Amino acid sequence: MKVISIQSQVAFGHVGNSAAVFPMQMHGIDVVAVPTTLLSNRPGYPTLRGRVLDAELVADLLRGIEERGAVDDASAILSGYLGSARIATVVADFVARVKLRRPALLYLLDPVLGDRDRGLFVQADIPPLVRDRLCRLADVITPNHLEFEWLAGARAATTDEVITRARALLARGPSTVIVTSAELTDTPEGEIDTLAVERSRAFRVRTPRLPISPSGTGDLFAALYTAARVLNKDTPDALAHAASAVFAVLERTAARGTVEMRIVESANFLIHPPRRFEPIPFESLRSD
Repeated sequence: MKVISIQSQVAFGHVGNSAAVFPMQMHGIDVVAVPTTLLSNRPGYPTLRGRVLDAELVADLLRGIEERGAVDDASAILSGYLGSARIATVVADFVARVKLRRPALLYLLDPVLGDRDRGLFVQADIPPLVRDRLCRLADVITPNHLEFEWLAGARAATTDEVITRARALLARGPSTVIVTSAELTDTPEGEIDTLAVERSRAFRVRTPRLPISPSGTGDLFAALYTAARVLNKDTPDALAHAASAVFAVLERTAARGTVEMRIVESANFLIHPPRRFEPIPFESLRSD
């Protein structure tokens, strides 16, 4: 099993590939990690060293792993933070080229455009490329609530609205839309929703809200969901696994009182989280 993971990399902390590679490896998956940035740490610290990589370098790395045969035996491609519009174009060209050769290869897109606290935090020319090129190539997209509303071009304040907007996105190409960190009018106080929507079914998993919001949780969720899908779990089972394992990591992080997620310390929980949050099918939600 092999996943090509294209996203940011930091020397200190856990975001991008620095949050995604180890959890997938813990599931027995060989990860080909292609960086889009090389940074000392995530933004938010008093200092930040390193830089977004040149698009030509990212393109060269992708061509190099193709030459080594990584695409031929890959189970999936996962992409996250891209860093520049030129890198977004390079990644789109790469995925399109791979999909032409291997149409059944799973492509999971974590849009990484912004969040509720900061709004859109990427360069203004990146979101349109993600929406118009990468979303059309993706099989699964995993936006957070703000990213989902931007991609959908409309507010989504209720479960019904999320499902309606997600199915409009499905018409553009993906087969599954997963909205993470959803704060809806029908989400109880003290909880957080994650919704998975497909053309003929939808699921919601609800977890307790913890008093922390470390960076990289979306990267971790996307990696765990990818791992589950590569291991042939279907959508609700993969959703349950990813949501439960992320909650376990966050619970450990809250107990330790650290800024960065305790991913390595939670290694066993990545595979066997102590609590399993089961998704509820949307048909059951109608009577809520």
